[in-house]
Amino acid sequence: MARRYEITLMLLLYIIGIRLYTLLIRIFSLFNPKAKLFINGRKNVYTQIAQKINPSEKHIWFHFASLGEFEQGRPVLEKLKALYPAKKIVVTFFSPSGYEIRKNYALADVFYLPIDTPANAKRFIASINPEMAIFTKYEFWHFYFKELKDRGIPLYVISGIFRESQAFFKWYGSFYRNILKSVTYFFVQNEESKNLLKSIGLNNVTINGDTRFDRVYENAQSPKQLVLIESFIGNSPTFVCGSTWPEDEKILSALPEKYPNWKFIIAPHEIHESHIESIEKQFSVGSARFSVFSTQLTDESSQISALKSQILIIDNIGMLSSLYQYGNVAYIGGGFGTGIHNTLEAAAFGLPVIFGPKYDKFQEAKDLIAIGAAKSISTIEELIDAFEGFAKNEDAAKQAKRYVTDKKGATDQIISMITKSDRS
Repeated sequence: MARRYEITLMLLLYIIGIRLYTLLIRIFSLFNPKAKLFINGRKNVYTQIAQKINPSEKHIWFHFASLGEFEQGRPVLEKLKALYPAKKIVVTFFSPSGYEIRKNYALADVFYLPIDTPANAKRFIASINPEMAIFTKYEFWHFYFKELKDRGIPLYVISGIFRESQAFFKWYGSFYRNILKSVTYFFVQNEESKNLLKSIGLNNVTINGDTRFDRVYENAQSPKQLVLIESFIGNSPTFVCGSTWPEDEKILSALPEKYPNWKFIIAPHEIHESHIESIEKQFSVGSARFSVFSTQLTDESSQISALKSQILIIDNIGMLSSLYQYGNVAYIGGGFGTGIHNTLEAAAFGLPVIFGPKYDKFQEAKDLIAIGAAKSISTIEELIDAFEGFAKNEDAAKQAKRYVTDKKGATDQIISMITKSDRS
């Protein structure tokens, strides 16, 4: 009785939380562009679905929280499509940063995921008629998961990762544990995740690793050639700074003047005008924006000035994963905020990586540090020491690349088990 009361209470709090979150996003949408996309993108989602989806046909549904999770789950999606080209795929995103960049993805129909309510769960799932659902890493939506279970639709979580601090494993977590019971199978990244799930009675789990390794490995095998970047760096050694935030840029600004023979490419996480301007002001040496640089190359009188710039600021989205091929050392942003961004994209190209102090939630960062292919820094002095050490260390580059190569293979394991279950 007490447990049932607890679950009912938590469900009520969950519903209130969802509604409150939606209300706050609506308020923020009045002055925040990303929040506005979040709200407006969901206004006509069912009309969009009706225009593109035949509900009498079966679909494979992939859901991703954002762009990072899309890239993580993309190898599984593309392998399934290659094996079964006639199968139709639906992709949903929770975040605008994923949807707005991948809304025209060629292999699937892409939509925002409607907010998790009983009505939306029933209507959305009926509209896309999934034969299976695949969620990448996280996002556990109560009503969507319940509706899938009630309809007998297999639900898989791939590249899952769990920590003891999560509500699933707390004394008050009965409601959240019930959500996980709707999952048909968990494909997790590590032993800790498997053991945590087993501790709450979930044995439908195997360790398959992280599909991001497959994605970054594939990208490194056939990267997109960027002629303008090649023109910019010439024969200079290059430091690629990816997904940087203001706290990262503040500490990075000490390097260019100290190392004038190096080129610096900065790809900030946010590319709004005020952020780009702040980067330009922080770095005392000459810089050029990619958008301006590409225009200048068509003008001979401006060409020399652009090529002589020591810093190139990437003021667009989508280039970063291809930029690392031109680097010698990489800096990965986010480590002075909530946590570092993707280190594996750089490591796949054999770049040793440097990042800030907040990396404890990222196993690959710990692994790269352990093999001497990464360093965490907190001060300018530590940054300089790490930079100089990696600039002369060919073994660190080899270790980084070998780490990614040795870890790939999760996609094939997942595909084998999903398709085997589907056949049976």
